[in-house]
Amino acid sequence: MRLLLPLLLLAIGVYGLDNGLGRTPPMGWMSWTAFYCEIDCQKHPTGCINEQLYKDMADELVAGGYDKLGYKSVHIDDCWSEMVRDANGILVANKTRFPSGMKALAKYMHDRGLKFGIYEDYGTKTCGGYPGSYQHERTDAQTFAAWDVDYLKLDGCNIDQALMPIGYPLFEKELNDTGRPIMYSCSWPAYLIDHPELVDYNLIGKYCNTWRNFDDINSSWKSIVSIISYYDKMQDKHIPTHGPGKWHDPDMLVIGNKGITVDMSISQMTVWCIWSAPLIMSNDLRIIGDEFKAILQNQEAIRINQDPLGIMGRLVLNSTDIGTYVKQISPSKGDKKSYAFALLNRNEKRGYQNVEIQLSTLGLTDPSGYFVHDIWAHVDLGLLRPGDSISVNTAPAGSSFFRADVASLHRPMGRRPYKLDNSNVVYEFEKSQAQYERPDLSDYLKTNRVPF
Repeated sequence: MRLLLPLLLLAIGVYGLDNGLGRTPPMGWMSWTAFYCEIDCQKHPTGCINEQLYKDMADELVAGGYDKLGYKSVHIDDCWSEMVRDANGILVANKTRFPSGMKALAKYMHDRGLKFGIYEDYGTKTCGGYPGSYQHERTDAQTFAAWDVDYLKLDGCNIDQALMPIGYPLFEKELNDTGRPIMYSCSWPAYLIDHPELVDYNLIGKYCNTWRNFDDINSSWKSIVSIISYYDKMQDKHIPTHGPGKWHDPDMLVIGNKGITVDMSISQMTVWCIWSAPLIMSNDLRIIGDEFKAILQNQEAIRINQDPLGIMGRLVLNSTDIGTYVKQISPSKGDKKSYAFALLNRNEKRGYQNVEIQLSTLGLTDPSGYFVHDIWAHVDLGLLRPGDSISVNTAPAGSSFFRADVASLHRPMGRRPYKLDNSNVVYEFEKSQAQYERPDLSDYLKTNRVPF
């Protein structure tokens, strides 16, 4: 067995990830954290895992305008199939809860301009006890392609962890061989939390578009903070192995769920965007409050998440309660770099905390300065120099979020868009310099000169 595994991996390795997908972090909706494995549709007619649930969420993505902002996929999670395969060894959708079948459900999504995601498990059974894909890899990949699936989440329950370096690459080979582009989300490293020495993200990134690293999220601040703390601890391993086509996935957005406040929601959205993490919601879009919808649909935050550079933000300053993150974004060219930065207050019980941050402390040192914008307050702060400071009053369990476009790449009004070497268009400020002026920002900006 010791000799066989390296030989199999070598044989699989000549294929590698070859789907060209996930050039920016995927965005969409998934059922698990909001609905788990609820299959009693008599007691829970609007909250069980059935085809109507996914049709409803597809309709809400379109009617609510989420799709126009990038939330393009609807993902089924566990508990969708019959308990056994058919006589030919093929997976079968539960005939009571999915009477139209998966191909018809995929068509429902595609007719609305959406993508269709499905769930399986590399093990002998899924985490919910349904048929797994172990020793059915080719059959299942061909089945998913025949159903017009666009995205596969492959979990890792009920399998020997020693087989994961074989099974996950093997499934990618089978997906590639179908000829259908299917984005591939792996749970591979999430099952190796206790064995970090076995996790090779460079290897995982050769076969997976996204991958989970840590425990499942739930709708609590404790859960959100635990994930953030783990990612902070692991950032030196995560950041170099993260980018277009290969994304660390801290799990679903729980914004809009019971137990998650507006400030907690802003914080999760902020950190997930500064990380360039997948934005996969798990909530009930049929009843979500407008204040939570506005957070999920903040176009400025989404733009930072979807920045084509795909850089994962770094925790650069840390105290007991406050973490400060910085991420390079477009427009950037050579040593002229723009950034997003954020402050997270991890403490949900203490009052507001005031923090004064000098731009140069965050690595924003370009002498031409930066045009700074507050993403949640929708306030333009104007041109700030490296020696200028911002005074931030951060709510309990809350965040502040800014973008800072380097002034030397700022395009004056009336000129044609400046093209970067990678053909990305530099961000255009729609307001003139005079329009940045406000009556009084003295409590916000702590500078030794007038910034406007």
